[in-house]
Amino acid sequence: MENKTMKIQVLGSGCPSCKKLFELTKKAAEELKLKTEVEYITDIQKIVEMGVMTSPVLAVNEKPILTGFVPDIEKIKEAIKKFI
Repeated sequence: MENKTMKIQVLGSGCPSCKKLFELTKKAAEELKLKTEVEYITDIQKIVEMGVMTSPVLAVNEKPILTGFVPDIEKIKEAIKKFI
């Protein structure tokens, strides 16, 4: 896979759903062999700055790509692949 710089973030309040999305996203990045860290952000202000009103949020390069639910790992990988 190409080694473009990609920034993956999970934003949420720290609730169990947000933590689950973070864990699944880290696993998805590993399975896709991405050389990037997944950042976990609990700053509500950052979520608001992205213009999103529901959490958890999966963002790539500071753009929200999945919001308001915890998808399965395959959906997360498909969403991330669009940015590779």
